[in-house]
Amino acid sequence: MNEVENNKSLLIQIIHDGMGVADAELQHVLLRKYLLLLLENNTLPEAICFYTSGVKMVVEGSPVLDVLQSLEARGVRLIICKTCLDHYGLMEKVRVGIIGGMGDIIAAQWLADKVITL
Repeated sequence: MNEVENNKSLLIQIIHDGMGVADAELQHVLLRKYLLLLLENNTLPEAICFYTSGVKMVVEGSPVLDVLQSLEARGVRLIICKTCLDHYGLMEKVRVGIIGGMGDIIAAQWLADKVITL
């Protein structure tokens, strides 16, 4: 990837309990691999937003929690939908990221040069 592409503001949205539409195990394997490759290739997004069942990825027991913690430590903002956490009863189980509202997600979308939804 060239330097111009690396400097783009990228937002990734995780809207599923994993990546794609498949059985849960495969969805989790795919998302883990995707996030690990972002780290390994130093192609870090500006932010990752989690909403709908995607919020399940930031709570205790998540199969990608360790990778998300590494991304956050490298400066990636992790924005989690409070309404979705409330819906699933997961507020107390959040282990990474910042809990925000839909306004925070909209702001991140508008600031991004590119948005990828998984």
